[in-house]
Amino acid sequence: MRKSAASVFRQFTGFLLLCLACASLPLLAYEPSIQPIVYKIEIRDTIQPISAGRLERAIDTANREHAAALLVELDTPGGLLDSTRQMVGAILASRVPVIVYVNPAGSRAASAGFFLLEAADVAAMAPGTNTGASHPVLEAGSPDDTMKMKMENDAAAFLRSYVTRRGRNAEVAETAVRTSKSFSADEALDQKLIDQIAPSETQLIAALDGRSITRINNGEASSQTLHLKNARIISLEPTVREQLLGYLANPNIALLLLVGGALLIYLEFNVPGTIVPGALGTVMVLLSVFALDLLPIRHTAILLLLSAAVLLLLEVKFASHGILAIAGITCLAFGTLTLVDAPIPEMAIQPVVAISLCIAFGIITVVLLRLAVKARRNKALTGPAALVGALGATMEPIWTRNTLPVGRILVQGEIWQAIATAPIPERETVRVTGFHDDILEVQPEIQTPPSLIS
Repeated sequence: MRKSAASVFRQFTGFLLLCLACASLPLLAYEPSIQPIVYKIEIRDTIQPISAGRLERAIDTANREHAAALLVELDTPGGLLDSTRQMVGAILASRVPVIVYVNPAGSRAASAGFFLLEAADVAAMAPGTNTGASHPVLEAGSPDDTMKMKMENDAAAFLRSYVTRRGRNAEVAETAVRTSKSFSADEALDQKLIDQIAPSETQLIAALDGRSITRINNGEASSQTLHLKNARIISLEPTVREQLLGYLANPNIALLLLVGGALLIYLEFNVPGTIVPGALGTVMVLLSVFALDLLPIRHTAILLLLSAAVLLLLEVKFASHGILAIAGITCLAFGTLTLVDAPIPEMAIQPVVAISLCIAFGIITVVLLRLAVKARRNKALTGPAALVGALGATMEPIWTRNTLPVGRILVQGEIWQAIATAPIPERETVRVTGFHDDILEVQPEIQTPPSLIS
């Protein structure tokens, strides 16, 4: 029985589709991999609340976007212990692996930076970098032996709590806390403090692809393999707010804002109505107070600053031949030098900045105060008080009205009502001796000019 042309066509079409399906099986079996994303943040400053906030934002972004990892390029001299604990907690709680990389050559992860490096899922360093020197420093002065031991034990226990679980050498890491020992990149790798040495971030990512790392989830250590082949690195730049707060966290800038704002406010009090100096000065002082609130402050330094203000005011009140001013400037200098109780030199106010600013502030303040007092003591330059002692001429006879002679005079180009103790004829030269409300008191002069005095 012969098949119809339509039936043959359907069979041929089915056979062709079957062949195409068989040919596409290898292609369907091969699924191209999705390019992994690695977010990157750079911390190249002291460790303080601003840097802690930046790291937390970066970790939140990496977790939200399901990134393959977060790369933290670190170069820090250290910083505040409270901020360090906050950053370590954020790293340990991250769902995304965190890679801390001390880079480029010449960088360091000192003091607080060592705690961050050891907390990372992957600790890496570039050749020519160093880490360690993590002995805790008390922010309120020199501790006694008992307090020193407590601080060391607390910091060492904090470091051991996660270094051991990361599978690193906790005993050697503890020496950075107790004896302030430092390590080069090669020494850190040999002592099992870090996991990798890489000259660049690209080589680091390539070396970590397929590597098994130890992660800490809910306090338990677990193993995870990194998939970073051909990863795309996306930099997370600081926001405008973070940049502004980063500048304000500099104690030298905070001091400049405080002193400059105080001078502008003082200028507003001496020249009321200008508005701009007072408004700008208030903003500067508020910014400085906000910035200093981010830093450890000594209360004794605040007392020195208040004493300096009192001494500078007394210099204007009493003639001390500059002794009170020198004492005030000295208190101001010591107050600013010790204002920030920094755990590391990079967070302290620089002596050159403090001394230069204090001398300039003291001189300007004394000069302004003297000018203000002198202006208050000077005779008024407007109104009837400014005419006392001036010569004028009567425009009409000053006749006796009621109990006193009253008339009009011309003095300094102005016409005023005047009274006298005795009648004065017209066009007579008179001198203003006083005033009552808006009426001048005059007396006749011995010499009479030929014309009106204006």
